[in-house]
Amino acid sequence: METKYIPVLKTKYKEEIIPQMMKEFGYKSIMQVPRLEKIVLNQGLGQAISDKKLIDVAIEEMTLISGQKAVATLSKKDISNFKLRRKMPIGVRVTLRRDRMYEFLERLICISLPRIRDFQGVKYKMDGKGNYTLGISEQIIFPEIDIDKINRILGMDITFVTTAKTDEEAYALLKYFGIPFKNLKKN
Repeated sequence: METKYIPVLKTKYKEEIIPQMMKEFGYKSIMQVPRLEKIVLNQGLGQAISDKKLIDVAIEEMTLISGQKAVATLSKKDISNFKLRRKMPIGVRVTLRRDRMYEFLERLICISLPRIRDFQGVKYKMDGKGNYTLGISEQIIFPEIDIDKINRILGMDITFVTTAKTDEEAYALLKYFGIPFKNLKKN
């Protein structure tokens, strides 16, 4: 009989995080416990207006990083000052769900974030609806990217979308997953 691979963080969520969250927030049902819905990786490429190959390179890199095919994002309107036309590719994004999401989160926490120079944790800044966006200034922190083959250092945003109703619940959920937040000084 073949055993199906289950990501480590998915197992950790079911066995450790759900009981901790139920105790901490006093949920009566497992269904009330917030969960990670999706992780969205987004890369804005304003320079792609003048350099068309930049989008192809970014799609290739984002696909390597996420393990899932990335798509180009298109501009919504004309802006003549920026030489921008409607439906021009100006960014790259990929949305991860289910097992791929947990695998990416594990690689991000265990491998990529510790590779950032002078890393002291990520800033705590939720969006007010229980979601968290992490800005990364260099794509070279991911081991999937070959440093010798890149021609331009690009940043990206990683958004964690949760079902949490409040920022405190989302913060606790992400902290239990292992995201290294900077220590908060509470007054």
